[in-house]
Amino acid sequence: MQGIENRTFLAFVVIVSIAFAWVVSPFYGAILWAVVAAIVFAPLHRRLFGAMPRWPNTAALVTLLIIVALVIIPAILVGTSLVEELLGLYSRIQSKEIDVGQGFSDLQKHLPTWITGLLERFGLTDFDLASQRFSDGIANVVRTVATGALDVGQSAFSFLVGMGAMLYLSFFLLRDGPQLSRQISHKIPLLPQQKAALFDKFATVIRATIKGSVVVAILQGLIGGLIFWALGIHAALLGGVVMGFLSLLPAIGTGLVWVPVAIYLLVTGSIWQGLVLVFCGLFVIGLVDNLLRPILVGKDTRMPDYVVLLSTLGGIGIFGVNGFILGPVIAALFMAAWDIFGQSRTSKL
Repeated sequence: MQGIENRTFLAFVVIVSIAFAWVVSPFYGAILWAVVAAIVFAPLHRRLFGAMPRWPNTAALVTLLIIVALVIIPAILVGTSLVEELLGLYSRIQSKEIDVGQGFSDLQKHLPTWITGLLERFGLTDFDLASQRFSDGIANVVRTVATGALDVGQSAFSFLVGMGAMLYLSFFLLRDGPQLSRQISHKIPLLPQQKAALFDKFATVIRATIKGSVVVAILQGLIGGLIFWALGIHAALLGGVVMGFLSLLPAIGTGLVWVPVAIYLLVTGSIWQGLVLVFCGLFVIGLVDNLLRPILVGKDTRMPDYVVLLSTLGGIGIFGVNGFILGPVIAALFMAAWDIFGQSRTSKL
């Protein structure tokens, strides 16, 4: 009978856990980013707590205020400016102040003979139709993104509730994180070395992802946007944000933005602007990833680049922005679990 009771209680634990996960699922993003903030800023909190050991609440509150000042406020300001730029860009495209089709036609006139011959060979000579489709496509993309941005603004209450929940939970995770970690670890039915390996991998991958992906993306996007702005290129902020997102693609990421722009500048006669953009793209934007990522991450994740790339893109496709974190974390835990399983199998032979 005791076996039946144990199995019944285990089933009850599973059901209640699933029900609790379902209840808090509307705030899974807030919970995720609260955990990320607590892990990434844990070293800073430890230093502050070491300086004021009698005031744990104050140490956690000061750390939280630093997070707000360094991360949240700049993100809100950039997001607001990006919405304004998108709406302005869409308005200029609709009013023909920015004529994308004319720009396409100008590019066609300056193409070398060998390129036009190559296009004729592949049947891509209907420049008027291509120009119209390109112009309509740009307008549709800007309209879709701008509409989505307005929807986010209209649901400001939900955003504020989620932000408040994230900050509230971050405070307690910063203050009570070590105790909570020990309690959770004690209740997980795994061997001590397995729990230690999985917990360590979880925290390591989050730190490495934030430092190696998000920080590098911010820097590359910031540099790229400033270069666009200095050269007088339209929608410099939008270009910087897109370069930041595309920096997740190794080697060619940001080049998907600045290379076509540089080619357009060179072909249409803006020689010095095009040359400056090529130089900055190769030796400034491009080197940020190669120089900073090894310094910021080192060998923390110990995952191949292609695994990081695929898991990040797959995570974004499934979870949206939260996939920046969830994709690599799931991949790392997958690899760690199989390493532990392989080691246990080897020890039994």
